Amino acid sequence: MASNPVYDVGPTRPSWTHLALRVTSVDRSVEWYERYTPLRELRSFSDDYGNGAWLADPDSGGPPFVLVLSEFAPERDPFGFAPPTVLGPYAHIGFELPTREAVLEIAKMAEAEGILAYPGTQMQPPIGFICFVEDPDGNTIEFSYDQGTYTIWNEAMGDRS
Repeated sequence: MASNPVYDVGPTRPSWTHLALRVTSVDRSVEWYERYTPLRELRSFSDDYGNGAWLADPDSGGPPFVLVLSEFAPERDPFGFAPPTVLGPYAHIGFELPTREAVLEIAKMAEAEGILAYPGTQMQPPIGFICFVEDPDGNTIEFSYDQGTYTIWNEAMGDRS
């Protein structure tokens, strides 16, 4: 199979690149993720099957990892045989924030919008201080502080710079 010259950059080894969610409205979901998270739209797509968008953190500095949002046209949904599913109540996408106050700000905003699923709560280590918020399709998104992700990563993986 010939390579696509438009996409001529690829990994040199297997890499974790994305998480995909089925959504009911790509536009509504992009707006929500851009308001609540550091993710920004990289590109949007439309074809006979529906609409899609890729979001990523433009300041991550690491290898690409994107959130894929797919809104399928009901009559053309290639996965229409399967019931729609959502992440939750425990299965979730996690974002670690730099302060406890930032988690509380997200929780306050979500509570005002009626989408706070779990209030700001101090959990046992290594979980830290968290809240859960529902995205427009009911997926659970966790916002945390002091989860130890960076410390644990550095201890396990070492400095790879």
